[in-house]
Amino acid sequence: MMERTHRVRRRVAATVCAAALVLPLTACDALTPGSAAAVPGPRSVPSSTAVPDGDITLRLQFADAPLMVDALIAAFEKGHPNISVEPQYKTFSDYVQNLKLTMTSDTAPDIAQYAVGMTDLAADGHILDLAPYREAYGWDKAIPPVSLDQLTAGQTSEATGGRALFGVPAGLSMTGIYYNKELAKKAGIDGPPRTVAEFEDQLAAAKDADLTPLGVGALDSGGLHLWAALLNQLMPTDDYWDWVNGTKGATIETPAAVTASKLVIDWGRKGYYNDSANGTAQVDSTAQFAKGDSVFLINGNWAAGQLATVMGDNVGFFPMPGEDASAPTVASGFSVSYAVASRTEHPEAAGAFLDFLTTPEAGQIISDNGFMPPNPDAVKKPEGVLADIAEGHRRAVADDGITTFPDFAAPAMLDRLRSGVQKLIANRIDPSDYLDSLQDEWEEHHAE
Repeated sequence: MMERTHRVRRRVAATVCAAALVLPLTACDALTPGSAAAVPGPRSVPSSTAVPDGDITLRLQFADAPLMVDALIAAFEKGHPNISVEPQYKTFSDYVQNLKLTMTSDTAPDIAQYAVGMTDLAADGHILDLAPYREAYGWDKAIPPVSLDQLTAGQTSEATGGRALFGVPAGLSMTGIYYNKELAKKAGIDGPPRTVAEFEDQLAAAKDADLTPLGVGALDSGGLHLWAALLNQLMPTDDYWDWVNGTKGATIETPAAVTASKLVIDWGRKGYYNDSANGTAQVDSTAQFAKGDSVFLINGNWAAGQLATVMGDNVGFFPMPGEDASAPTVASGFSVSYAVASRTEHPEAAGAFLDFLTTPEAGQIISDNGFMPPNPDAVKKPEGVLADIAEGHRRAVADDGITTFPDFAAPAMLDRLRSGVQKLIANRIDPSDYLDSLQDEWEEHHAE
């Protein structure tokens, strides 16, 4: 009865704002930071790609792959000596939490990583439609159109009449499991598992060998990636997409999601995680794994460049396996893409930077840092752990198994996911209560 009352309260709260249409609109706008900000100006980039003369500085705010971003900036600036790009790195949780405020402020960066909330910003005119540059630069020749079509925000371009475009990808991502080959051998593990059950056996073998089985950086996103990786194997992909996309009647409160959540609890009970997993950031869990502190690590391909540099041939990668060996390869992933703020004074220079991301030179930098370039044929064949990731991504794409991250289900979902998984790891919440909290957030957002 309490759960029902809790959810009814949320629906009532959403209804209050709907009913407030008879009152001054600022009443509900004030509940959302930045929602009342005026549309800053043009909704699309100019048709011209000519970069003005003179020194130009672009500010780029981002949350993923700082080493890759630094390398891309250095290469771009070498070819464009009059343009300086200032990187502004934020942790992913801080970036997403403050994105709306950031992009609607007078100090918005010129370029920003595309993330949860960008669809609303695009609809309100706070990021520029890049469709004119798509045609002028010929991006469809350098980037598979399917990669660009993920960044349309469901809109038609007012400038071109075709599909809008609100970002350009600088690499494709996926999550999975890294493993230390020497430690795995010490535990009697001879290769990647073929099923989830076999992976559990390997975790147990690592524990029996007095090794830390699985490194998790649950302070920010690592725990979320673990839960999502298990969910990907147990929940039908179509049902998952319905929930993430806000399809009417969709729910995360399913038996498959309960099972995935129970596994997170069970693995914690059995001591499979690193000590203080909930107090360890993802970047720190990666550094600990690189030093040999665990046999396995849950993370994304954005960590591959660092691990390859430190560990060389001693590190491998595999996507989380399915319930049986013939199951399709399914993994969370999204393109690391960049949008242009409507408040920028230098749209042509920003466009030049985005166009650089489509070049073979940039593609090689992207590949060297563990990401899949949008056009893999333009770079040399990867080796070592980078080859493992490329093969895993190829299988997932072939199986139509790349799913977006669960926080895309609602702008405020990340906090619910992160704190909820931390409670699962610590065995301080029942799976049904955790899933109920996610569905509450989903219903509150989609009711609006």
